[in-house]
Amino acid sequence: MLMFNEACFEVFDIEGLDNRMIGVREKIQPVFQSIDEKVVEELEPLLGEKLPIHIAQHRRRTTNAPDFTWSAMGGNKRGYKKFPHFQLGITPEYVVVWLSFIDNPQNEVLMAQTCLDHLEWFESLPNDFVVNTDHTKNNYHALEKEQVIKDLTRWKEVKKGEFQVGRVMLKQAFTEKTSQELYDTILETYLSLIPIYQACRKLSNQ
Repeated sequence: MLMFNEACFEVFDIEGLDNRMIGVREKIQPVFQSIDEKVVEELEPLLGEKLPIHIAQHRRRTTNAPDFTWSAMGGNKRGYKKFPHFQLGITPEYVVVWLSFIDNPQNEVLMAQTCLDHLEWFESLPNDFVVNTDHTKNNYHALEKEQVIKDLTRWKEVKKGEFQVGRVMLKQAFTEKTSQELYDTILETYLSLIPIYQACRKLSNQ
């Protein structure tokens, strides 16, 4: 199994869209494929569904080189943004391991309200989990009850509202830990999010 390393993070130092995308394709995308295949193998039997792997290609970009690239597991063969999905992404400073609800997924108001009705799902998550409310911005904040209520309410009420929950793994960890330790953290993150995923996935099909 491949794992993120210093060379992956250094891709974001490459100037120019075309040259950086060469680095993304050569250094980062094979890591996404390797990790995602292993994660999917673990999750599909637990979920009782297929999780297609989607790796971002950034084809719509014409000038600006990406400062974030990602893969997604879930949805269907045609795409993933209409559905709850598991996301693995990398920025110049960290790797993100999310359960994502972005770009107005189907029945998002119902999903957001269901999450508000079951705050115990979030209270039971590990205390190092964080939230992101805009997938286009590389930022996040702590998973605290009052803030989660605000974030879920905004997701429910604001047309462009989004919600992502999971872990951020800082760049430093990828030089200090073994590939197996890092993978175990990634997998454990997704396993912890299964109850939220399953409840919302059912709603996304209604």
